[in-house]
Amino acid sequence: MKYISNSVQQTMDFAKEFASHLKGGECLLLQGDLGAGKTHFVKGLALGLGIEDDVTSPTFALHNMFYGQLTLNHFDFYRIDDYSEVQLLGLDEYFCQPRSVSAIEWSDNVKPLLPKKTLTIKITNINENSRSIQYELPNY
Repeated sequence: MKYISNSVQQTMDFAKEFASHLKGGECLLLQGDLGAGKTHFVKGLALGLGIEDDVTSPTFALHNMFYGQLTLNHFDFYRIDDYSEVQLLGLDEYFCQPRSVSAIEWSDNVKPLLPKKTLTIKITNINENSRSIQYELPNY
């Protein structure tokens, strides 16, 4: 599936609508270059899950947790060089928990820890304002 967003707001609106289809236990792998809109996508997910907190990237914290209709676990593994760091901290235990959604930025940095059932969302810059958002439904 593919969606073209022409603004930050459209990206957030798309993610908000996308969140309405989540049931809990999903593990979303957000792929895209720096500045592609991964965190804005997570902000939209949060809105769709009834979360009113200010969602910011957990680049330095690695993990932020937000509570709404489902718990949103937001991970940013940009700074991770060795997946064992994440394993040592026990962060992989949060992946795909029932009654929660995991949104993982820079998932390639922790690939050996990822569950088999994931949904990849690839955000690609088209130009300064526009993004292509592609996703494939997982094979369950």
